[in-house]
Amino acid sequence: MEKLNFVKNGELRLPPGFRFHPTDEELVVQYLKRKVFSCPLPASVIPEFDVCKSDPWDLPGDLEKERYFFSTKEPKYPNGNRSNRATSSGYWKATGLDKQILTSKGNQVVGMKKTLVFYRGKPPHGSRTDWIMHEYRLFNAPSQVPMENWVLCRIFLKRRSGCRNVEEKEMESLRGGVDNRKVRKSKMVFYNFLEQSNTDSSSSAGSGITHESDEHEESSSSDTFPYFRR
Repeated sequence: MEKLNFVKNGELRLPPGFRFHPTDEELVVQYLKRKVFSCPLPASVIPEFDVCKSDPWDLPGDLEKERYFFSTKEPKYPNGNRSNRATSSGYWKATGLDKQILTSKGNQVVGMKKTLVFYRGKPPHGSRTDWIMHEYRLFNAPSQVPMENWVLCRIFLKRRSGCRNVEEKEMESLRGGVDNRKVRKSKMVFYNFLEQSNTDSSSSAGSGITHESDEHEESSSSDTFPYFRR
């Protein structure tokens, strides 16, 4: 049975409802390693493209989504190990330390991930942009493998801190929609039915009138109980 190819003109086109969200381990083990050793891939969803031949906004695919490419590393100098990552409008600059890609079982190192940021202009005076690239490579690839210079690149446009997703905005609107009006506190009043006035005991006992205590006063008498005035 012929394997379906979901890449057309360098752009990933999956059937409706399908999404391509691989983990770092899956990218290295299931795709890059198979590519390096010329083994069949799980699916034809990652095109071959030299990412440094074009600016990130000119690469095939949807600019609003993550894009994946198999690319080869071009040496910057004939006898050096540094890669040439210059494009027509700028260059990719590595940032931070390379991260080890471990297997989910056994914690075996299978690959390395390098993070790069795209700069417009010429180094060292280029201006930083929001374009990010994760470059995956195999860990200690055998030298006899003819395709050892293959890398897998994930390129995306970083969202600014002020651009929050829809869910965050909805949650914020719900929190802001809560009625902030002050709730009227219940006024606690204590009634002492055993207390009698020395000056007008007959009037107090006959009418059943009680005396309201100060709302800030705390009573510890055992013959009183709280009553909440609404």
